[in-house]
Amino acid sequence: MKTTMDPPVTLGLPLGNPGPPDDCGVCQALAHQRAEAAGRGDLSRMSDINIEIRNHHEPRRMRRRP
Repeated sequence: MKTTMDPPVTLGLPLGNPGPPDDCGVCQALAHQRAEAAGRGDLSRMSDINIEIRNHHEPRRMRRRP
């Protein structure tokens, strides 16, 4: 039986807004949408767009087949 508390959770600092590459029109459009969302104070949409920009040029991992 455990009678002591677990150590506190340590979280890293949140990631900043990613900069879109200059040669990608999709990322530029997403950055424009992010600026509009920031103007409205829509932090959830800003977070979603940041994820889209970060993952847009990343190779997608393939699932393993069972």
